[in-house]
Amino acid sequence: MNPDVAWPVWSRERAQRVESALEGALPAADESPQSLHAAMRYAALGGGKRVRALLAYASGELGGADAGLVDHAAIAVELIHAYSLVHDDLPCMDDDVLRRGKPTCHVAYGEAVALLAGDALQTLAFEVLAKAPLSQAQAQIAMLAEAAGSHGMAGGQALDLAHVEDALSLNELERMHALKTGALIHAAVRLGAACGRALDQAQSDALDRYAAAVGLGFQIVDDVLDVEGTAHSLGKTAGKDAAQGKATYVSLLGLDAAKIRVAELRDEAHTALLAFGAGARRLNELADWIALRKN
Repeated sequence: MNPDVAWPVWSRERAQRVESALEGALPAADESPQSLHAAMRYAALGGGKRVRALLAYASGELGGADAGLVDHAAIAVELIHAYSLVHDDLPCMDDDVLRRGKPTCHVAYGEAVALLAGDALQTLAFEVLAKAPLSQAQAQIAMLAEAAGSHGMAGGQALDLAHVEDALSLNELERMHALKTGALIHAAVRLGAACGRALDQAQSDALDRYAAAVGLGFQIVDDVLDVEGTAHSLGKTAGKDAAQGKATYVSLLGLDAAKIRVAELRDEAHTALLAFGAGARRLNELADWIALRKN
């Protein structure tokens, strides 16, 4: 796509691209077992910000990767994200009934089918990556597995469950969310970049700093919106963290200080990208969007 195209056009085109790619990667709803496949499609299609896919496409542009080469990575991170939301919403986890403006998967399809849908979405993500036309597909599979496993997203969720109503320090909270939210965001950035020209060590380190900043920023904005947003604007239950007694950046820092921290992380993300010049335009725009989003 023309590099001069405006951010709203670029982001909309990429979101539509991954939506279409997900549509093709998922089993048809009328394919047996129908209830499982319908639940998978319900959970993965037709909603969400697609921020992880956008990060993959944007980081791919650093090394001149064609969007077609990034599709597999974008699909995979969105499938992992969708599976995590299905499982997070289950009664044994966060017990939520609203996601992306519609009933959660277990409300719509029952707990057993929702559990299986999450499992199947996760395994499909690795199937998609395994079929990627890239020499580094094996390395990408290992990268995504680490981000999703006990040293990443699943480990962060375990820490979250273990510390409900606990008084966490800011460092403990940051560690938990670096795993629960940040690990998959980091993987999205690195998977996309791996589809283009190889980065040198300084560039690789800079990209890691960027991913860490936007990952933490994304979570703090979530905590702010949980206080300031509504179920209508967010598409999910608002105010639930406070109701459950969970430690958040707002509860530890206060609302104003949390917003200041988001602005600092936005600046850190921009600074990390200086070495990439104009090639990092979309990553810079994503850092702005993550910091300023309202849902």
